[in-house]
Amino acid sequence: MERFQNDDLQYVVNDFDVEPEPPRDTAEFDSIYSDFEDDFESSKPKTDTSAEEARNGKDIQGIPWERLNFTRDKYRRARVRQYRNYENLFGSREEMEKECLKIEKGKSFYDFRFNTRLVKSTIVHFQLRNLLWATSKHDVYLMENYSVMHWSSLLRRGKEVLNVAKPIVPSLKHPGSLSQQLSRVQISTMAVKENFMVAGGFQGELICKYLNQPGVAFCTKLTTDDNAITNAVDVYCNPSGAVRVMAANNDAQIRIFDAETFAIVNRYSFDWSVNNASVSPDRKLLAVLGDSVESLIVDAQSGKVASRLKGHLDYSFASDWHPDGHILATGNQDTSCRLWDIRNLSKSLAVLKGQMGAIRGVKFTSDGRFLAMAEPADFVHVFDTKSGCSYWRIGIGASGSGYEVEVHIPRAT
Repeated sequence: MERFQNDDLQYVVNDFDVEPEPPRDTAEFDSIYSDFEDDFESSKPKTDTSAEEARNGKDIQGIPWERLNFTRDKYRRARVRQYRNYENLFGSREEMEKECLKIEKGKSFYDFRFNTRLVKSTIVHFQLRNLLWATSKHDVYLMENYSVMHWSSLLRRGKEVLNVAKPIVPSLKHPGSLSQQLSRVQISTMAVKENFMVAGGFQGELICKYLNQPGVAFCTKLTTDDNAITNAVDVYCNPSGAVRVMAANNDAQIRIFDAETFAIVNRYSFDWSVNNASVSPDRKLLAVLGDSVESLIVDAQSGKVASRLKGHLDYSFASDWHPDGHILATGNQDTSCRLWDIRNLSKSLAVLKGQMGAIRGVKFTSDGRFLAMAEPADFVHVFDTKSGCSYWRIGIGASGSGYEVEVHIPRAT
């Protein structure tokens, strides 16, 4: 992951241009953007947009397009034309474009329920986006400045779960654990599984908290390396049923902790910074992605490399396994998501193309029916895996109004 030096890091709120872009002539776009921001900020109501309002023609983000001198489509075209994707490696993408799967577009897999602007998530690094987790269709956990928040779509209100601006003192002490007090942590990544939350920080911190208990169970700094940022965390059960916490760091290591004693049980080293790691459904394999065009399949118990995945053209930041354990999805800064059949890794099974930016997040639904693919700005793509990849796209952030919460419900099939 690109080293992100900022001694007084400011939180990025309500700004969809979080990736660095080269200088360019943006007179037309800047004019549209400026007019839009002025009109929208002065007129937007502090209320949700309901499904009924959307059916009656109201924009789902509450944008008063009828009062502006341009349409959503015009704004979208300007946005796509002017956006510059961040890349670590530069080269031709023509051959990759030829590989991309031809997708049937326009399907509707979900129905819009409501949008709220009362929930504002915070993202502090332009490459790290694992800061939003849903543990059920009604429960969302997100970062808001220095607070981890729980938001309920049923109650339509949020509650602070953890404040990391204050000193953090671990409540559990175990022999052999590396527990230590932390203060003013800048959260870079998080994961929430059932009743357990794990968060990583910009200085290599790791924080573990049981959501039904006060305080923090365990916290520590994983390394004193200057380039120590915790890029990804995960919680899973090993084949014997023991809960494990996994942290992937910029110091090119993956560390695995026992979630009961918080002792390190495994530590794996690689040749490049590890940006993401995910465990297979059978808990036997790890997908390891990072600052390399190759991704790795690693034995979860030994750390031995079993396979190398070749095809991406830049660094990778996202992965997820299909529930059947046979398919792995990887997201890359080359604007593509590749699907790999774990039974034949000689080449990728399919290549899915984004609209304009890097693929920063990929996630299968729990039944494996849909695959969601998120870009760093504006677009979330949803693919139907059961119909040869029919396709549905949600355009998020078309207004530049920030990272809001939109609730969609599955359409009956």
